[in-house]
Amino acid sequence: MNPVFSTPVQEFQREFAEFLRQVLPAGWAGSGALPHDEFPAFAADLRRALYEGGYLGVDWPTEYGGRGLTPEHQVAVAEQLTRMKLPQTSLSDVFGMQMFGSTVLAFGTEEQKHRFLPGILSGEVKWCQGYSEPQSGSDLASVSTAAVRGADGWHIDGQKIWTGTAHLADWIFALVRTDPEAPKHRGLTLLACPLRQPGIEIRQIRQMWGEAEFNEVFFTDAVTADDNVIGGVNNGWRVATALLEHERGGAAAVLAVRFEEELDRLCELAREHRRDQDSDIRQRIAWCRARVLAMKLLGYKALTRSLRGQPIGAEAAMTKLYWSEYHVVLTDLAMDILGDEALVLRGRRPALADGPDAPGAPTDSAGWITTFLTSRSSRIYAGTNQIQRTLLAESILGMPREPRPA
Repeated sequence: MNPVFSTPVQEFQREFAEFLRQVLPAGWAGSGALPHDEFPAFAADLRRALYEGGYLGVDWPTEYGGRGLTPEHQVAVAEQLTRMKLPQTSLSDVFGMQMFGSTVLAFGTEEQKHRFLPGILSGEVKWCQGYSEPQSGSDLASVSTAAVRGADGWHIDGQKIWTGTAHLADWIFALVRTDPEAPKHRGLTLLACPLRQPGIEIRQIRQMWGEAEFNEVFFTDAVTADDNVIGGVNNGWRVATALLEHERGGAAAVLAVRFEEELDRLCELAREHRRDQDSDIRQRIAWCRARVLAMKLLGYKALTRSLRGQPIGAEAAMTKLYWSEYHVVLTDLAMDILGDEALVLRGRRPALADGPDAPGAPTDSAGWITTFLTSRSSRIYAGTNQIQRTLLAESILGMPREPRPA
């Protein structure tokens, strides 16, 4: 089942496909087939070509570097990239474009939009997210990293943790406490802060699959300018929750494209191991296929709301809960198909460890084992699934709110 795009969008997608054919080398087998150490350079070159060709942020306004098109065009771009076995975006772009860029478009001043957005789009300035703290994960409103206004801007002290790609980033958008006397949801502010300064220390955290994309970030009298407040002082909770909607549901219409390609590779894995005629394996694959179809429909619903100018709202929690729980089931199935081979890392590690591997990836055990391990963390990041269930229960089902401590 493929989305039925409008005639102008279909023409745009054909134009984009021809552009990609001109960019890709002859005999292209897919980005997932590249050697692990060659993938980062390839992804960077592809991103540069997409930017120069005008295919990044196509739904952003033209005055900030986009093409002024619709979210439907953006979905067409993502679908075509996957069709031609190419990655959709880098992890840095998730923070820069999908999360912070979308938030600046919604809450930023005109000066901030012109100052921040072109650099995000070009890739010249990379961003990371400063939300979680050692004692404040799911209870995000309890963050204690403090910012005090001085004559030269805001002075920040505290610690953030699980900060993806901070070691590669130039700036961080951080949720900080600016009014310690206010109720915890009302004394917060979202600040953009440059990372390359003496008051900031970054320490990488190695994960169980061998990579070290997460970090601890320590602020000791770090300074950021007064005009780097996004959405107003002490209005950070409203801005931060809107930003999380972009993280949890902003890509809802394109996520299913990646999961569908991954499921096709799982079917190939079953054939290779002669498990494709096993009735239990076939039933479980059919379950996954039905879930991917449902994921597509949820994505189309989110796209329709976006085209109508409606916020995704609490349904972003549904999308995040749905795909993260699905991915745990799918990777469990991959381990059962591998059998004893799941005990040995053989072949290439994933080029993309966050979610499905890059399109065209091989069926090596190392790729599936690593994806199995990372799928567990998806129930935690972007808001734990327990929190998503609470949001859905209260916001969509209308159930009573949980008692809050005094």
